[in-house]
Amino acid sequence: DPSTSTSTSSPETVNRVKKSSKRRHICEVCNKGCLHAGHLKQHMLVHSGQKDFVCDVCKKAFNQASNLKTHKLIHTGQKNFVCDVCSKAFTHAGNLKKHKLIHTGQKNFVCDVCSKAFAQPVHLKEHMLIHTGQKNFACDVCSKAFTLAHHLKLHKLIHTAQKHFVCDVCNKTFTQAGSLKTHKLIHTGQTV
Repeated sequence: DPSTSTSTSSPETVNRVKKSSKRRHICEVCNKGCLHAGHLKQHMLVHSGQKDFVCDVCKKAFNQASNLKTHKLIHTGQKNFVCDVCSKAFTHAGNLKKHKLIHTGQKNFVCDVCSKAFAQPVHLKEHMLIHTGQKNFACDVCSKAFTLAHHLKLHKLIHTAQKHFVCDVCNKTFTQAGSLKTHKLIHTGQTV
């Protein structure tokens, strides 16, 4: 009878242990465990580089049909997952869950080089590139290199004539919001 059990393990812990022990199909590349051979075969596409599923809107390619289906929500603008603290909306429940860590202040992922802490492991992984000096993303116009793809994307705006950020004091225009923010300091007399 479960009601008279003296075990200190919660049902969630027991289920987690049972679930992990059933993952008999292990990826030889990253050690991820899968319950079924078919799931492992599907997972291996991550390592193959093969991306047969292409978005008809933006042409971004994916290795699994389910990833393409999830991606397409970006183009619909449909955001059904809303933060109950700040009302920011997301296309995926997982993104909302990650976002909520911002409000808790919880940062469990710590850099072992400089001790900077992050709420999400992906941000720690990106941060670690600073310490390696690795810059794999180079501008095809001026050859300036960046550690992150989105930094390159922001940089490329300087090579276009598009300057969407306008100073409300002197009307000077900028390609990036951060550049405008820095510029505005000259009007307030603050230093960077």
